[in-house]
Amino acid sequence: MHLSLRYLAKPVLHGYFRSSCSWRVRIAFALKGIEFDQVSVNLIKDGGEQLTEQYKTLNPMQQVPAVEIDGVTLSQSLAVIQYIDETRPGPRLLPADPKKRAQVRMISDLIASGIQPLQNLYVIQKIGSDKLQWAQHFIDRGFQALEPILKQTAGKYCVGDEISMADICLVPQVYNAAERFDVDVDQYPTIKRINQTLNEVEAFKKVPEQSDPPNTSSVQ
Repeated sequence: MHLSLRYLAKPVLHGYFRSSCSWRVRIAFALKGIEFDQVSVNLIKDGGEQLTEQYKTLNPMQQVPAVEIDGVTLSQSLAVIQYIDETRPGPRLLPADPKKRAQVRMISDLIASGIQPLQNLYVIQKIGSDKLQWAQHFIDRGFQALEPILKQTAGKYCVGDEISMADICLVPQVYNAAERFDVDVDQYPTIKRINQTLNEVEAFKKVPEQSDPPNTSSVQ
């Protein structure tokens, strides 16, 4: 069967090393065993490379990530993850069972829509000197909802005993909470246990390299 060259080319991830959204995509690629190229989009340098007209053609929201794959450009990390799950072999990132699949999407959306956007770069820049307290408040608010949900859905991982998109969302968010915003994760024993278990999995071990000075305002 003839395959177009565009389907044979490596995906290209335009992202930032400290972006939790970019990190989700890197985890998904690793779990699927997909080789990819990376193009750095520095969210801090010169006011933010994501704000250039050149990058705006890739992602009109001027956020990271943007992924060039199979002849299309996709933004929004959950859309990217679901696309590669539907088009690439390897372990499923969304369960076959409809109820479990809905639970995975519910948890993923809780994190990706209900927590992370409230402590990303664009929002934090508007808050000023209260940015740490702001981020802590909304992370705690989200984790207070997430903890009882996970008590109902979790096995070894967020939903049962198979790694899913929910786990891909959880690890970067817990890293942000504990390492950047000084949130006490001990308050959330189920979240903490699952995160510790996932951090033993090779695909999750590659935390962002600290190539730039730490800066809690550079989160997206």
